Amino acid sequence: MSLLVLGINHKTASVALRERVAFGPDIAAEALQELMQIPQMVEAVILSTCNRTEIYCCLEPDGNPDAVRLWLQHFHQLDKEELQACLYQYHGEETVRHLMRVACGLDSLVLGESQILGQIKLSYNQSQQQGCLKGILDRLFQKTFSVAKRVRTETEIGASAVSVAFAAVSLAKRIFSDLSRTKVLLVGAGETIELVARHLKEQAVSQMMVANRTLERAQNLAEEFGAQVMTLEQIPDYLPKADIVISSTASPLAIIGKGLVERALKARRQRPMLLVDIAVPRDIEPEVDELNDAYLYTVDDLHGIIEQNMAARQQAAEQAEVIIKEERDQYMSWYRSLESVTLIRDYRSRAEQLQQQELTLALHALEQGKDSAEVVQRLARRLTNKLTHTPTRALNEAGKAGDHDILAVLAQKLKLTQR
Repeated sequence: MSLLVLGINHKTASVALRERVAFGPDIAAEALQELMQIPQMVEAVILSTCNRTEIYCCLEPDGNPDAVRLWLQHFHQLDKEELQACLYQYHGEETVRHLMRVACGLDSLVLGESQILGQIKLSYNQSQQQGCLKGILDRLFQKTFSVAKRVRTETEIGASAVSVAFAAVSLAKRIFSDLSRTKVLLVGAGETIELVARHLKEQAVSQMMVANRTLERAQNLAEEFGAQVMTLEQIPDYLPKADIVISSTASPLAIIGKGLVERALKARRQRPMLLVDIAVPRDIEPEVDELNDAYLYTVDDLHGIIEQNMAARQQAAEQAEVIIKEERDQYMSWYRSLESVTLIRDYRSRAEQLQQQELTLALHALEQGKDSAEVVQRLARRLTNKLTHTPTRALNEAGKAGDHDILAVLAQKLKLTQR
């Protein structure tokens, strides 16, 4: 059997091409069934995300990897040269290493991100449901899941914030150790604020409020995250309730000024307030930082945190590579052992055939009344000659060729003494 992966990702292909090569949920099952029709295809998994499409295969030894590329090209009606320019392909243990690195977030757009592991598990489950997994690839994916868990447990690969949204929430956790007791005001309703809201939901914040110029967009967020909605003009009424304010709008002018925050702090009886401004231009006047009990952080502050954390993740990634090498070698030892299992089975079967042949001759000789001792000696001699014929021939050929390396291996394995 041979292992193969071929695919494209954010490093090799544009968004436009990645969209065309993607396998959505509506076509994934059909695609798997078509893929399994390729001659010599034994097992297959299709991984398709916004940043990558990869096809993992187990082929018969005489299987043609180009057939998989041609299938992908024809399935999506792609130009050969355009696809070929972006396609990468790995075989054998490099396939194993690649999958493990992907699952651990080492090949992701954001180093160490964990979302990809869930996407791999979904792809694996889909292949399982479609009957596209048997032994080799099935075991590889199971091994990969345990590797990813080990990397998350033994390294800090996912512990540090490396996105602005995650960094903002991580900063809030650093100041308010228990976010479940805090109230948060989100200003804006764009993609960044949506990501912030997802991270806050994971922390089970007490209450989320969303202020936006248009209520319709804010309402969409409110329905998903159970937030209270308001217009930007209503911020002064709700700001005193907020322990944390995170703002990201496209406003050319500041939305939250020093005076507004000062009045809110008085209404809060000087209970501290964290304000995180991740907008450019800034949404919160920088003078707010002059107020006692108001702690203002900007996007530049967050980028400093992110850079430090990226360095920490890079160190963790190096530790992860060591784990992956160790686990890859373990899997490849098992994988290579499959070939020896087949050879051993064939060798034993051949020996048993020889045994049966000689036993049949010996029993026939005894039935004819021949001397039993002579029959047994002849049986032992013939069986010994036939069983030692192949290794004896290998020793002779190595000796004639002067191949001392082969002679040394044979001597060791046959427990012989070289002179």
